[in-house]
Amino acid sequence: MSSSRPTITAAEKDQMIQALNTHRINTLSELRRTEKAFAKLGSSDVAAPMTAAWTYYVNSHGLLTDIRGLTKNYPFSSECLEEAKRRVYADPESNKSWNLCWLVLNKVHQDQLIPYYAHYQASQPTMWGGQTPSSAGIAQLTNAFVSEWHGAVQQMLAHWEQPPRR
Repeated sequence: MSSSRPTITAAEKDQMIQALNTHRINTLSELRRTEKAFAKLGSSDVAAPMTAAWTYYVNSHGLLTDIRGLTKNYPFSSECLEEAKRRVYADPESNKSWNLCWLVLNKVHQDQLIPYYAHYQASQPTMWGGQTPSSAGIAQLTNAFVSEWHGAVQQMLAHWEQPPRR
């Protein structure tokens, strides 16, 4: 009986590593598809290119672009992602995964960064045409940010059935 899990050839693996190294594979969907294929291999030589590709995706604003694509009404806060990234780098537990994208999204979720940054964003006079917003207005806008941003983070985290671990 043959396995239902297709494997890739050594040549395909090398091509995928080259594509990762040159950033031709650079979207969440493509990176996840590659990550899944590599997970089936169980080969240690794919960890460094996969780690570098996820890091590039996050640091080149691919993550921010993708999450903002899901938050068209209330664009996701770049400051929120930067704070999550800072916390990941400061967290000694973060070395348990090669996937900076998952680590950042998980940190946003676990540390409940969305309510803080939603309130911060909603409080800015620039959000109100330069006027000082009312408390009720801030609360209403904060709730709108929280709802849309939380949904986007959950949608992105759903790409992983389980946490990516080393």
